[in-house]
Amino acid sequence: MPLDSRRNRSTDTDSTTAATTRTLPLHALWRPGVGLALWWAHPDAGPDDLPREIADQLSSRRSRREAAIIGETGHRDFVRTITLGAASTVGFLDLTRPHPVSGEITWYRYLLDGVRRHVGAGAVAPGVAEIGGEPLFRWQAVPTTSWRSWMAVVSTTAPSVVADNGGSEATADLIAELVDHECRGRIAAGGPIDTHDHPAGWLVHALGPDVADLAEKRTRLRSSAGAWMQWNSTAPQDDSMVVLRLHEPDEEPEDAWRPHADADSARWRLEVCRRVSDGRIVPVVPHRLDTHELDRVTSGLATAVRAFPELSQAEPDRHTLDFLLTTPTVERLFAAGASALTDAGCPVLLPRTIAEVRPTLGLRARPVATSTGRAAQIGAAEVGEFEWRLALGDDPAASTLSDADLADLARRQGDLVRVRGVWMRAEGAALTRAAAFVVAQRAQAASDHPADLGELFNLVVDTVPVPVTSIDGLAWLDDIAAGGALRPTPITPPPSLHAELRPYQQRGLDWLAYLSANRIGGVLADDMGLGKTLQVIALLCHEKPDSTAPGTGPTLVVCPMSVVGNWEREIARFAPHLRVVVHHGVARAGGATFAALHADADVVLTTFATATRDRRLLGGHPWRRIVVDEAQHVKNVATKAAKALRALPADHRIALTGTPVENRLEDLRAVIDLVNPGLLGSASRFRARFAEPIERDRDAAAIRRLGALTRPFILRREKTDPSIITDLPEKTDITVRANLTVEQAALYRAVIDELMDALRSKQQRTIRRRNILAALTRLKQVCNHPAHYLGDGSGLLRRDRHRSGKVELLVDILTTAAAEGDRALIFTQFAAFGELLSDWLEPYLGEPIPVLHGGRTRTDRDQMVDRFQGGDGPPAMIATLKAGGTGLNLTAANHVVHVDRWWNPAVEDQATDRAYRIGQQQRVQVHRFLCVGTLEERIDEMISAKRELSRLTVSAGENWLSDLGDDELFDLFRLRDEAVSE
Repeated sequence: MPLDSRRNRSTDTDSTTAATTRTLPLHALWRPGVGLALWWAHPDAGPDDLPREIADQLSSRRSRREAAIIGETGHRDFVRTITLGAASTVGFLDLTRPHPVSGEITWYRYLLDGVRRHVGAGAVAPGVAEIGGEPLFRWQAVPTTSWRSWMAVVSTTAPSVVADNGGSEATADLIAELVDHECRGRIAAGGPIDTHDHPAGWLVHALGPDVADLAEKRTRLRSSAGAWMQWNSTAPQDDSMVVLRLHEPDEEPEDAWRPHADADSARWRLEVCRRVSDGRIVPVVPHRLDTHELDRVTSGLATAVRAFPELSQAEPDRHTLDFLLTTPTVERLFAAGASALTDAGCPVLLPRTIAEVRPTLGLRARPVATSTGRAAQIGAAEVGEFEWRLALGDDPAASTLSDADLADLARRQGDLVRVRGVWMRAEGAALTRAAAFVVAQRAQAASDHPADLGELFNLVVDTVPVPVTSIDGLAWLDDIAAGGALRPTPITPPPSLHAELRPYQQRGLDWLAYLSANRIGGVLADDMGLGKTLQVIALLCHEKPDSTAPGTGPTLVVCPMSVVGNWEREIARFAPHLRVVVHHGVARAGGATFAALHADADVVLTTFATATRDRRLLGGHPWRRIVVDEAQHVKNVATKAAKALRALPADHRIALTGTPVENRLEDLRAVIDLVNPGLLGSASRFRARFAEPIERDRDAAAIRRLGALTRPFILRREKTDPSIITDLPEKTDITVRANLTVEQAALYRAVIDELMDALRSKQQRTIRRRNILAALTRLKQVCNHPAHYLGDGSGLLRRDRHRSGKVELLVDILTTAAAEGDRALIFTQFAAFGELLSDWLEPYLGEPIPVLHGGRTRTDRDQMVDRFQGGDGPPAMIATLKAGGTGLNLTAANHVVHVDRWWNPAVEDQATDRAYRIGQQQRVQVHRFLCVGTLEERIDEMISAKRELSRLTVSAGENWLSDLGDDELFDLFRLRDEAVSE
């Protein structure tokens, strides 16, 4: 019967009561492109059988068509229907909610509710759909995992009338209409949208409540449909069906909690949850899930176990699917399991009540006896008077753990611990490790062997398990902990210093004065020529401003004999009020005489050899300070000189060197150990922690650790830094390549043949190293001159022809320099070769050429230097690397010639700095000689490649050659064809 047929109606009350107690006599079916078709459930049904609100909605509708419906029997029946559009369908379904309805209407209401949950979760996006042959902008569901899961449920639960009449295609069409309708409805509820003058206004308007006419953009829309679909399909698939939520262990009664209870006995519940379509996360209750949902949950749990295998060993809960985890398992969950599970599609929700802490250590000086009772600032000598503290954060107000807390934590392990009833997590078991560290340090402090300066400093900057953020009562150590460097207070330049300090020299004075005040040793490692001596003299003037001021005790300066005179002259020039005693020579004072000199002196100058011989005498008197100049001379701690210097008593020690790492990193340790004993540990420990990883493997982490340990106690500035010094002239490095003569080549081959025979001899295997180094020395001598190698007193010429390519080029360079009024400083490794050159050059240069070597007396050396530096000095001076390569000021020379090579670039640079230093007014040319096609050229290539790295790691002199294999040695030593020019 049509809906508009007239029947006698009951009263309003009777009809309403009947409608609420009987199933509405309507059936419904969504037909794509048509709408929702409604028809009566039986022939006698009519409008009077409907609630008034539903009857009113349908009263204006007329049955206009018959629809073919396949019924339960499978037969096709034709029924008269009325049709509702999408908006009317939504209204109809909402009106039916208070009333019992047929199965398909109930299911359609389920679809509407599901769409609304997804729209409310924001899982929608614009798209282009073809409707009636026209491209239209439509709101579409984003195909997330949750959406696809819901669609799968929808397709399997459809009533038979829906499945038999259009099936999944009709269902998908209805859902698409509902999604678009609900989105536009929500936009309409938000009020009008102003799209005036907006470039994308047409797009916003097309997605609003009023469908816009996009006829002009029809072609553009149709062509972009694929792009919109592809964009929507790329939605992130992170809304997993399974979500795991971790809960803390159940609280124990307060009176039952024991401080030392085993944390592993606690059980953490990893609750299995699922994400429903509206985004809510609810616990999984297995008996409430349908077969499809339960299958998806169990599949998700299998994925979780594969991602975090520890779950397979977890204790199960008998009533749920939850996992019961031990504390160590939870630690692994925090560390890596949670991210692995999330990556596998099983997100993990961690409790917010767990405190993430970053424990920090503090160091506090123990109170010493003072009038105020406050903790006093202490220096390096009293570093044993301190105690460690552990705080739960780096904020000054962070809670500090008590002794009971520390004792409890020290017995635990892992990232998760309960402190004072609160679960806390520190990555890498930092909290428990730090507690164990503090307990161990306090035990050591109470023992007979408390930590010394070296141990404490290593702990602060290198080996503590957590950062040290506060140090009270140890100001200098606090500076290092805070910024990695000391922060000296600027001081006023002493008026008694007869010199104007450059800015970097003033900073050096500030640094030295700060170290001295805190009794911390330091290494002043400025480049040669930057005024290290002057900075030390300025420190002495700071401590004794004039001759009437009381002294703090004498300073002992220990240096090579060649620079004693330089120290004496520099002090007389810049600080004439200081009383200087030179303790050197056979007539030096001893006994009571020395005691009187010591009591009256401000500075005592002596040499390494004298300090070694007079170790007992010097060690019997207290020293305010010991200054070791050219400290690389005592890099071997096993020598008598090194032992003697370390045994001398002094309040403060300073080492001066332009090459803190001359050959090996052990040199650095030796120099720092000289001024701060024990700072870098023993030689074996230093070798294992730093030297081997850096020299062998170039370990960047070891380099950083070593820098952190040494940086505060080494001050190094380089002349190449324009911020340090701007008035040094240009320096040019020139490699001078010489060819061998035929005579030299024959001698060279003979040396190599002899070496190879010795290496093949079984009898000489035990002296292999000695043979190699001896051959190296002989090859250098051959490259210099045959007369030098043979030592037979023969002339440098033969039949008026040069026997050495080097000597011939050297004469050309020196005669040209002399003609231009320049002077040259010539360095050689061999004193004998220097004497040969001196005799040979005299007639060419017109006057005797002095040779400075270790056999000269101090008086002779000083006279040579003074004469060369004078205005009428000789045009050249020859010096051996060992005797003249350090400590001298030879700025009269503007040519430096390295006639034979020392295979350590630091030593050569140090020798060059005799001329290239403060006070040099002329452009300096550095000539480095080598013979092409020989050992000299190949080692020069190797050293040049290492020059930048050599400041930190340089192989031990030439000894590294002896470690090469026989074939490698032959390739290194052999003579190339290009070596001989004749």
